[in-house]
Amino acid sequence: MIPTLAGVHHVKLPVTDIDRSSAWYASRLGYRPVIEFRKHQRRTGVVMNHPSGGPQLGLVQLPEKARQSAGFDYFSIGVPDRARLDELAAHLSGLGEQHAGVQFASIGWILPLLHDPDGHEIRFYTMDSHTTLDPDHVLIIDDPIGTSAAREEQWTTAQADPRPQAAP
Repeated sequence: MIPTLAGVHHVKLPVTDIDRSSAWYASRLGYRPVIEFRKHQRRTGVVMNHPSGGPQLGLVQLPEKARQSAGFDYFSIGVPDRARLDELAAHLSGLGEQHAGVQFASIGWILPLLHDPDGHEIRFYTMDSHTTLDPDHVLIIDDPIGTSAAREEQWTTAQADPRPQAAP
């Protein structure tokens, strides 16, 4: 029997400074605190919701774990489509945040290399896709960056020529 699942409940990240991190997620991405965890009158964690339905985000004050995990991309936050991803990239650039810009990725578009105050890489990935996955066949991607560049060229050509093309 296959169990019934309902998506990701929340994402939790270790941080070095709960106040600084919660302020960053609020000012950069619009997250709002909805739960605070305290121990001995000290705030040790926060759960934040996004007003547009992004994943619930938990931040927990664990400085050593935050330092150990800096640079790793634990998750990608979904964005409806490429137009919204372009808007997000412009918004972040306007706030002075460094990132790699919107890029063609394996099955959609990605905005990588945004880093929170602890150096966690936050990625954004479109929910719409330029590639249809077949549930009966695993899509194998050898050399994701090189493959994406070649597939983007094929996709761009197909968009310019409305005649049927072979799938990228």
